[in-house]
Amino acid sequence: MTSISQLDEATCNDIIQRLKRIEGQARGVQRMVEQGRDCEDIMHQIAAMRAASRALSIELLEQFAIHCLRHTDDAPSMEKAVAQMVSAIEQLTR
Repeated sequence: MTSISQLDEATCNDIIQRLKRIEGQARGVQRMVEQGRDCEDIMHQIAAMRAASRALSIELLEQFAIHCLRHTDDAPSMEKAVAQMVSAIEQLTR
């Protein structure tokens, strides 16, 4: 499986920024709950968090695929690399 440390610095920085944004959204939802805000507004923000998380997951999957295709020597076999990719896709679609 591709390690996050194998990705370039710009990609890692992008991932960190996305995670910080998602973290900020989660804190915002917590504040909304503490303030007794409208359920519909809270659900809207949760949907935004879910979309951001899904977009990040897809980015990581794309980076994993790119790495596997560029560095086939890193995988024990092409079959193993494909099995890892399928496993990652299954995790995303649950």
